[in-house]
Order: sequence, then structure tokens, then C-alpha cells
Amino acid sequence: MEAVKTFISYSWTNPIHEQWVIDLATELRESGVDVILDKWDLKEGHDTLMFMEKMVSDPEIKKVLMICDKKYTDKADHRNGGVGTEAQIISQEVYEKQTQEKFVAAVVEKDENGRPCLPIYYKSRKYIDFTNIDKYSESFEQLVRWIYNEPFYKKPALGKKPFFLDNEESLSLKTATIHKRLITALKEGKPNVDGILNEYLNTFVENLEEFRITKTEGEYDNALIKNIEMFLPYRDEFIDVIINTCQYTPDKLNFNYFHKFFENIIHYTYKPQNATFFYEYDLDNFKFIINELFLYFVAILLKHEQFKKLDSFLNEQFYDENSKRYNTESMVNFTHYRYNLKSLEIRNSRLGLNLLSLQGHLIRERAEHGSVKFEKLMQADFILYLRSELKRTEFANTYYPKTWFPNTLIYAERMYQPFEIFARAQSKAYFDKMKCILDINDKNELDRLFTEFETGKRKTPTWDIFETFNPCTLGNSKKLAILK
Repeated sequence: MEAVKTFISYSWTNPIHEQWVIDLATELRESGVDVILDKWDLKEGHDTLMFMEKMVSDPEIKKVLMICDKKYTDKADHRNGGVGTEAQIISQEVYEKQTQEKFVAAVVEKDENGRPCLPIYYKSRKYIDFTNIDKYSESFEQLVRWIYNEPFYKKPALGKKPFFLDNEESLSLKTATIHKRLITALKEGKPNVDGILNEYLNTFVENLEEFRITKTEGEYDNALIKNIEMFLPYRDEFIDVIINTCQYTPDKLNFNYFHKFFENIIHYTYKPQNATFFYEYDLDNFKFIINELFLYFVAILLKHEQFKKLDSFLNEQFYDENSKRYNTESMVNFTHYRYNLKSLEIRNSRLGLNLLSLQGHLIRERAEHGSVKFEKLMQADFILYLRSELKRTEFANTYYPKTWFPNTLIYAERMYQPFEIFARAQSKAYFDKMKCILDINDKNELDRLFTEFETGKRKTPTWDIFETFNPCTLGNSKKLAILK
């Protein structure tokens, strides 16, 4: 990059000021700026007026720096001396030229009222403040950035129009403003962060009603695909909240708010009380959304090694307020958040997609442009599956005798390496730290489960009869806790 030619205009106020200017010019040259200074470049026999005019108006001089103290300002305003001549030329350039980025004032003195010493023609323009000796480095950096056109704050690149604005029915959770306040509070450690988080999650649950599919033109599954696509910005917003919670306030924040969030969101998986016509798959969009949010929540806590908090979250049961309507158990476990989506099975068949798991395919496809890699979602799916298998006997005594069905693991059939957490668990210390996410006390409990898988006593989920995954490989069964 060619050095930026910069002319320094100043007043010979006194020897101390002149030396300050020379030192500044020297430091700028050491920073790669081609400084033009009268002390160096105005030689005996040169025409001083022509020199000054050339420095201000020459297109090769890209930047002009005015060192403004009281004497410089007085001379500029009254057109006295060399400064007055330069001021005459500069003021004309500043007022008449459309491009004003060539000139900047560096203020080194203030008047008796504490106002910066600036020429009249420059009063309304931004300047660089060098009056505070303690902040010289910051001011110098600001000056160098101005010369190189590399400001502190750069305007972000213009993005694309949000896709949901192109839809006739624009849906919103009305959480954008609260989300911004929450992220700021998390990063800055605000004392009211718990309250803002609670407000955000409650607003999210309340306004999810906006995404209810009440009428469709054509096939329901087309409406579902459009609906969950429109939900993507809010899924990503939720992901952002979890990530920032784990990064900035993992020890202080009350994760019970997230438990309450998933508890409150259950009612969207049930038929509305005022519904007259209702089909089995009418709520599949909500079921897909909730399952995806649950999977991301678990995946992010695992990524940030919030093992104890995740164990506590999964150990808690969730109150199902619809149990009174259906005379079912009022408390359900985490397997309630896995759903079989009939509408996606219909779509798969209707369009001849031949996908063994359209739900897994959609989760994978939607993860491609997100901040959490798909493999992290698969790892979360696998751990939820193992935990449910380890607790199968306990769960069999509940109204929902479910195991967790890991839809994403359709893509794990040809995985020949363990997931990251289980690879790290070769270390006994790491295994002891992570074992709580499976709700086990020692390695023997997990060994027995892996043995049952190996001997065929316990079957893994399958797709299309033969497609499955190897839990022993994914779980690193032969190498767990073998290292100190």
C-alpha cells in the first residue's frame, strides 16, 4: 500500500509547541505516514506561499492535519501570517468541496471556558482531541485511523431483506427488543439479567401462538415447511441467548427459567380447547419447533460443559397442564419432547423424497447456516437416547414409557469415531466430570448397556429395517476412563 501523504499545518507558537509537532510528525512517519512538514520540506529559496498553497490544494496530498492551539486559531480567524494564508485556502476547500475527508483538526489547547480552540470555519466539524496527555495514545490511534481511512466503527455490510418480509403473512414473536437488552445485560453482567431473561422467555412462549397454522391452501405439509422456515430467526435468537448465557453468566444465572420455558411450551402440542375440526398432524409445526429448540438447548450446554446443570435440568420433571383435560399423568420427563411427525411421513411419501428421516434431514439442513454444528446436535441426540435407555425401567412406570428417538442419528450409521465428549472421556477425570449427564454413578452401568447393544439383547432404533448406528462406537465403549 502506497504511503499516505499528509501535510501538517500549525503555528510556530513557541519552541515547546514546535517540538511537540515534530515529535508527532516523527511518530506518524514511523507508522508509515508520509508526513510533509515545513521544518523538513520547506528549503531555503522556496516560495513559502506557493509551498503552502500546493500542500493544501495538491491532489497528491491526501490528508491535511491542522494542529489547533489558541495562536493558530487567532491567526486563522484574522488571516494573519502563514497560518492565515493556509486558512484562507483550507476554508475555501472545506466549504466548497464535496469531499471533506481531506482535512481534520487536532486540538491541543482549550480556551478559558473549556471550549476547543478551533478556527471559525471548522467550529461545527468533528475534531481529534489531544488536550488530555493521559489519553495521547488513544488520540494518536484515532488520528492514524483517520489517515488510513480505517475508523474504529465500520458500517456493517448491507445484508439481504429478511425472507419473512416477502411472505404475505409476516409472523413475529415480538422478542427482538428484549433479546437485544438481554444480550447486553448478559455481556455486561447487569444485576437485572435474571428478570430480563424471564421476560424474554415468557414473551417467546406467549407469542408463539402467532405461528399456529389455522388454515392451509393445499397440503398441510407445505404450510408446515413454510411455517418452520419463517420461525428460523427466532430459533437463532433463542440459540444466541443460550450461548451468551453459557459464556457470560453460567454460574450466576438461574437455569430454572429454561425449565419453566419448556414446561410452559408443552401446551402447544395439544389440541386447542376451542378447536372444532382437528387432525392428528395439525400441531406438527409446533412439535418440530419445540423438539429442535430442546435439542439445541442440550447441545449448547454440552458444548460449554455445563454438565451438572444439564443433569439437573433433565432430572427435573415437567408439569403438563393438559393432564386435567385428558386424565393423564401431570408430570412428564424429558422424553416428552421427542415427537413423531405424521405430516412429514406423508410429505416424504407424497413427494417421493425417499428420505429415511425427513425430520432428521430438516434439522440437518437448517443447521448448515447456524452457529451450532450439526455434529453437536447429533451428540446431544445420542446422549439423550443413552440417558433414556439407562432409565428405561424407571420410565416404564410412567404414563409416557418412551425412549428418546434420535432422529439425527440416521446420519451416524457410517461414523467410525466417537463423539467428542466420549473421546475426551478416555480420561478418567473427564469421565467422572461428564458421567452425570447420563445419570450414572460409575462406568459399570454404562458398560452393561453397551454389552446389551453388542449382544443384541437391546436393539437400537432403525430406519428402513437395516439402517441404524453403532452406540458402542459413538460412545467409545472400549476406551472410557482408561487414562488417568
